[in-house]
Amino acid sequence: MPSNIRHRNLIKIISCCSQLDFKALVLNYMPNGSLEKWLYSQNSSFDILRDDDMVAHVADFGIAKILGLGDPMTQTMTLAIVGYMAPEYGMDGIVSTQGDVYSFGIVVMETFTKMKPTNEMFVEEMNLKQWVANSLSSEAIAEVVDANLLVAQEQDHECLTKIDCLSCVLRLALVWSAEPPHERISIREVVATLKKIKIKFLKDAARSVQLNRRPVQAL
Repeated sequence: MPSNIRHRNLIKIISCCSQLDFKALVLNYMPNGSLEKWLYSQNSSFDILRDDDMVAHVADFGIAKILGLGDPMTQTMTLAIVGYMAPEYGMDGIVSTQGDVYSFGIVVMETFTKMKPTNEMFVEEMNLKQWVANSLSSEAIAEVVDANLLVAQEQDHECLTKIDCLSCVLRLALVWSAEPPHERISIREVVATLKKIKIKFLKDAARSVQLNRRPVQAL
């Protein structure tokens, strides 16, 4: 694992230990635990790690060390996690940045639906992507997103604003996790698009709050 990599969303490697019967990495402690904890723990309502400010960090570099600067793709026999790896990686061992986009799309869908891609309900042709796609085509997005994201006490304007935002994100996640690599957008485009969705959501949310505060006129 490259020790000279620095990024605000990568956990800093403090030290390492390598012996015949024991190998370990010493990393910065993340007090708020993992995305896994926030999604599935009974004591939490929300594997990416979070610091004191709830900023996501990546600790498992996986196969990232294989690609060098400027290398668009390579091949490897390194194992990956079933359900998250891109099809071309599972079939041919092809590693690329487009494969990262695919995996990110799956993680985004899991984050907003609180459903693992390896859930036992996904059999034969049905998988997490198809499940989400079906909900979007039938305009039943509220039935698949995490119930904690849609509070029952919210006004209609607030709920519709959230559903619109969630629909946009999940539609994009399906694009990111497209089967053919050439149909996926770059990670830079992913970030840019998410920022646009965030800005629109904040504006719509502010507008919804103003509408809900308006007094109801008597007929």
